[in-house]
Amino acid sequence: MELHIHDTLTTMAGLLERPLGERPALLREMLTPMRPAIPMPGDIVDLHHGGGGFRVDADDPRYLPAVRRMIEADVLGQVRRELTRASERLGDAEQAGALQIMFVLGNPDDEHLMTTTGGYYGMGGAPGWLYLLAWPSDDVIGRIAHLAVHEFHHNVRFTNVEWNPVTVTVGEHVVAEGLAEAFVRELSGPGAMGPWSSMVTGDAYDLAYERIMADFDLAGMQYTSAYVLGDGVARKFGQEPRGIPDMAGYAVGLNLVDRALAATGLSAAEATLLPAAELMRRGGVR
Repeated sequence: MELHIHDTLTTMAGLLERPLGERPALLREMLTPMRPAIPMPGDIVDLHHGGGGFRVDADDPRYLPAVRRMIEADVLGQVRRELTRASERLGDAEQAGALQIMFVLGNPDDEHLMTTTGGYYGMGGAPGWLYLLAWPSDDVIGRIAHLAVHEFHHNVRFTNVEWNPVTVTVGEHVVAEGLAEAFVRELSGPGAMGPWSSMVTGDAYDLAYERIMADFDLAGMQYTSAYVLGDGVARKFGQEPRGIPDMAGYAVGLNLVDRALAATGLSAAEATLLPAAELMRRGGVR
């Protein structure tokens, strides 16, 4: 697999040293290569701000030191090494001939980013692209490369298992998140996992599990993300809330995957090629 990791850290460091009025155009230029992979309409700078990216319309003395810290920590080198390991572990799974990775600094004042998603998130659903966004706190900076593996797993899985936004089900989406986290754990241990699958517990988890399982076969990505990301994100992006606590789909997905893997003896890497319904059937989960 050919990896093309855009050197956005150097680019952002240079951008943050320029006058404020020049920064939107410089950010737009940096993000332009991946614009075709982003399905939302609108100016990419506005989408960047709306998604928790660092602001280019206001000075913030925290930004440049954060970028320089990641350069010193060789975060992009870590991403390359972990993605290479992940590619080798997935072995015979069909992978894109080339994969482009775009990392962007987050906004530490964005409540959704810092609270709901734990300071970092990514997108790996567009063929041939991974998008990663993070604020490099002490808890996050060492996990950005593992985030890349999580998103890479999505990219590989949906090269092999059909992901059609019209027909994808709640179950497929929830299981995909759980399986990506199980793969990160299998590759690098529990400490590499994101916080998302442990954010919802107790009665809130039970409620989410009941509602997700009741609508497991509901199709259409305009619905499914609400079950994975929860009501807060649904409202943020104009979708109908489903009574799901924020990020609960990750906990439910990992629980379903762990039960299926235990019952079948499959590894997370081996299960990558199985549609959710088939994995659940083999594991006797559903």
